[in-house]
Amino acid sequence: MKQIFVLFVVFFFILNVSAQKTLSLKDATLGSSSYLKPAMPEQLKWKDARHYVMIKNNNLFQYNAQAKDSVELFSLADLNMALKEKQIKEQDAFPRFSFINESQIWFQVDKHLVILNLENKSIVTYFTYAEDADLLDFCTGNSMLAYTIKNNLYITGTKGIQQITSDVDLHIINGAAVHRNEFGIEKGTFWSPSGNQLAFYHMDETMVGDYPLVDYMAREAKLVNVKYPMAGMTSHKVTLGIYNLATKQTVYMKTGGPDDHYLTNICWSPDGKSIFIQELNREQNHMKLNRYDASTGELIKTVFEEQDKRYVEPIHPILFSKNDPDKFYYQSRRDGWNHVYLYNTSGNQISQVTRGEWEVTRLLGFDTEEKFMYFEATMQSPIERNLYRINIHSGKTDKLSEEAGTHSGILSPGQQYLLDSWTSTDVPGQVDLVSTKDGHKQILYKAQNTLKDFELGENTVFTLKAADGITDLYCRMIKPNNFDASKKYPVIVYVYGGPHDQLVNKTWKNSARWWQYYMASKGYISFTLDNRGSENRGKAFEDIIHRQLGVVETDDQMKGIDYLKSLPYVDVNRIGVHGWSYGGFMTLNLKLKHPDIFKVAVAGGPVVDWSMYEVMYGERYMDTPEENPDGYKNANMLNYADKLQGKLLIIHGVQDQTVVMQQSIQFLKKCIDLDKQVDFFVYPTHEHNVRGNDRLHLMEKISNYFLDNL
Repeated sequence: MKQIFVLFVVFFFILNVSAQKTLSLKDATLGSSSYLKPAMPEQLKWKDARHYVMIKNNNLFQYNAQAKDSVELFSLADLNMALKEKQIKEQDAFPRFSFINESQIWFQVDKHLVILNLENKSIVTYFTYAEDADLLDFCTGNSMLAYTIKNNLYITGTKGIQQITSDVDLHIINGAAVHRNEFGIEKGTFWSPSGNQLAFYHMDETMVGDYPLVDYMAREAKLVNVKYPMAGMTSHKVTLGIYNLATKQTVYMKTGGPDDHYLTNICWSPDGKSIFIQELNREQNHMKLNRYDASTGELIKTVFEEQDKRYVEPIHPILFSKNDPDKFYYQSRRDGWNHVYLYNTSGNQISQVTRGEWEVTRLLGFDTEEKFMYFEATMQSPIERNLYRINIHSGKTDKLSEEAGTHSGILSPGQQYLLDSWTSTDVPGQVDLVSTKDGHKQILYKAQNTLKDFELGENTVFTLKAADGITDLYCRMIKPNNFDASKKYPVIVYVYGGPHDQLVNKTWKNSARWWQYYMASKGYISFTLDNRGSENRGKAFEDIIHRQLGVVETDDQMKGIDYLKSLPYVDVNRIGVHGWSYGGFMTLNLKLKHPDIFKVAVAGGPVVDWSMYEVMYGERYMDTPEENPDGYKNANMLNYADKLQGKLLIIHGVQDQTVVMQQSIQFLKKCIDLDKQVDFFVYPTHEHNVRGNDRLHLMEKISNYFLDNL
């Protein structure tokens, strides 16, 4: 009887194991962002101090934070009935919307901007905008919509269209983001608090040389010229205009020279009479916070300045106090970590609100009296984001999120609650309602584990010492399915390594790409290390790479290789590396500088020569080629092509305007000159990355290259 029981248990175990599925390449590539992505509440946001809303089954529901009850606020059927009455196309799904006030929302559908009353379920007003309108920016204060058509700026509303600019040359651009979206710049229009004025970027690129891209999809290939100022070359000129809706006149801020300095982080004063610009010199080591008269464009004063021997990188606009229009909050890394400072408009620092060897990653808001500030930060760990409240006067700080993980908070208008959306290693997603008074938590939603039926390799996070022997570096390893420590396994290192990115985080599955699980199912160990130079570890951790890109990063990555070589189950003769963009640059660094270690490499969209990269990013980290010739020489992969051994595949998008394909072409020519064999593949219609269904083709190519050669 005992033998029968044991056999039954063994049979059940085998049956259970065999029921586990293996991720297909399609699952790993497309499923992570679509059909296998854990479902989280859609359009979760606060309606008022006590009520929050979300979309459920394509209907808008309202929830009471105190009574814990809910009501259907507006159904998709209600919405379509209201749209049909105005002869607007009915919708298959509830559109993205924003609140104007507690009873009104606005949204865009079918080239219409619609304002809807939730209480009587009717459309308050609507208007159409042009078919080719782009970069839409709606102002709830005046119900006006700013938008661009090609390179010019317009506004419209219920009273018709006003054309603000009329530049004929397509390389004079209005109302768009400038400076290649560096410095936190995400948009090009900025409504004043009352909506009676519109500030906008005006960018003149006519002095920048034409850079040729080719559209190969026409019957006869077409030349498409773009403006791509490379490091050390002539850059564009940006000014800031302010359009007055009443006078229909535009005044340009007298920001002065030199022409190629950067205008970043635009912010209106609360009264709308002045505007603040964080102006950065081209060298990016000297920032001035300048205040201008919005009606005349005259400089009122330089509020304060910030300098650094390496670089200053303003990313966040100043944030004015709601209670005192002469005070504002400013984020800076001046003490080595991103923290919040309180200033007055005279330029005097009142206090440093947060401090410590950790980074503030997002401000959430303040209570009504501005006694408390709410924020997200890395205080517990560099690979976590938690929610906090700090007493601005005493500095006493309370942690409001409980579980270790990555939390994102939405503060209620009355500041009594936080909606905390978070994930962790084994938590695909959860939403909690948190009391800001006592931290009491109520679980509102738990996402389902969409990978529960799949067999996945073991995923662990740990630290190793950097090449300096002091600094901890976070690593992630995924072992093959059915791992056997007595066997030898090949390794694929996945790398990025540059600023503004962090690959190892305490999110679901530790932020692993699902492709890494796919390769684990094929018998490969996957390894990732965030070297010095990457994000959220403080200024010194990042800017150590200044003027010497690829040196410290490669030294740190090799510490990861030393660790891998120490493991008895790693096949040290079968180590590969893959990365894209800065990761493509790092892939070439590792492959060419350590040819005896890396048998196979796949570099996507790689920077080969930083002198061919764009001005803003390139000069921040490398200065100009004239100022730093040795740094550019040492970071130029053309100078290491003679070291190439083994298999290397380079992939590039033909229409890439971030890392132009010239980078890869010159490397190919160098390899030909040196009689070095290299594999190359292009994606004709794609820019810096390959997206959509074509991404499956890309990942199949990358996978097969490792499967066939490593």
